[in-house]
Amino acid sequence: MTMLIAIVKETEPDERRVAITPPTLAKLLRLGVTVAIETGAGQAAGFADAAYQGASIAASAADAVREADIVMTVRPAAPTLVAAMKPGAILLGFVEAPDHPDLVSALRENRITALAMEKVPRISRAQAMDALSSQAALAGYYAPLLGAAHLPRILPMMTTAVGSLRAARVLVMGLGVAGLQALATAHRLGAVTSGYDVRPETAEQARSLGAKFVETGVDARAEGGYARPLTDVEHATVREALTRYIAEADLIVTTAAVPGRKAPRLIDRSQVLAMKPGSVIVDLAADSGGNVEGTLPGETVIVGPTTILAPRNVPSRLAEHASELYARNLLAMLGLLIEQGSLKLDLADEIVSAMRVRPDGADGDTTPGSAALTGEAA
Repeated sequence: MTMLIAIVKETEPDERRVAITPPTLAKLLRLGVTVAIETGAGQAAGFADAAYQGASIAASAADAVREADIVMTVRPAAPTLVAAMKPGAILLGFVEAPDHPDLVSALRENRITALAMEKVPRISRAQAMDALSSQAALAGYYAPLLGAAHLPRILPMMTTAVGSLRAARVLVMGLGVAGLQALATAHRLGAVTSGYDVRPETAEQARSLGAKFVETGVDARAEGGYARPLTDVEHATVREALTRYIAEADLIVTTAAVPGRKAPRLIDRSQVLAMKPGSVIVDLAADSGGNVEGTLPGETVIVGPTTILAPRNVPSRLAEHASELYARNLLAMLGLLIEQGSLKLDLADEIVSAMRVRPDGADGDTTPGSAALTGEAA
C-alpha cells in the first residue's frame, strides 16, 4: 500500500506558514508517496489549493490525517489532531514538548511517534534538515528592515544639495544564523555595523560581512554551537565593554536564544535609558522572553529615548519564503525516512534518535530500553 503523507492548515492565529509548497510537493511525489492536503492549508502563504498539483485536497484536518503514515506541521500540533491520527503514525514538525504537555500526553495515548524539527542535531549530514537555521536566517534578514522602518533617520550615508547625512550605526548582539543575516542586511543597507557574541570564533564571520567585532575577552563557547551562561564576573566584563557601543547605536538587533531555555539578558534598563533619542532595539528573542530589560513579547514599547520592538514568530511574516525553506527541510528529512515509497524508520540513526520525543516529553532516546511513543522498544 502506498504511503500517505498529510499536511494540515496551521491553526495558531499568528501562523501563516505551511509545511509543504507546490514546488516541493513535486519533489515529494517523486519519493513514491501520495499526499493529502487540508483545503486552504497554503492560502495564508500565498499558495492556492489548485497549485498543489498531484495532491488530494481534504475537506478537514481530520480527513487529511486519518489514514496518513506521516503528518507534517509547522507549529506544535493540537492534541485533537493527534487523536485523529492512526496509531503508529509519525508526526513531523516543531513539537516544543516542554511547553506542550497536553501534546505529549496525546502522542503517548494514541501511540504516535513524534520527531521534533527543533531537535535536528547540528551535524554536517543534517544541515539540510536544520529548520531552526533556515527560519532564523529569514528572521535575521527581516530585523534590520523592521528597525529601519521605526527609526526617525536613515541607515545609509546620503549626500544632498544641502549637505550630507551620516550613516546610522547598527549593533547586532548574538552572531548565530539570525545575527549574521542581520549584519549582512544592515551592511547592504549602508549602515556602519558592529557585531558581538560571547563566542570568539564568530569574529571572523562578522568581519567578513564588513562589520567590526566587539572584543570583550570572554569566551563562553558550549556544545552544539550555542553559548553557555555567563558567570557574574564575565557578565560584568561584557557589560562594561558593550555599554559604549549600545549608547552609540542608532539600531540594535538582539538574537541570543537557545531552544528550550529562557533568553539571556543582554541589555539592561540603564543601558536602554542611555541610548540616543529615537534609537530602536529589535529583540528577536521575544519568543523566549527577550534579551532586553523592558521587552514585552509581541509588543512595541518606548523606554526612555528608545523604542523596543519585540515581534513574535518573525518567519511567519515572510510566509512564502519561510514555507519554502521549511518544506525543503522536511523534504530532506523525509529522504531519511522513506525508501522506495515505504517507511524506513531507523531508530538507531543519530538524527532520528536526537529528534525523537520520549513519552515523558524529553528529546531523544537516552534511556536504554525506554518505550517509544509507538509502544515499540527503543
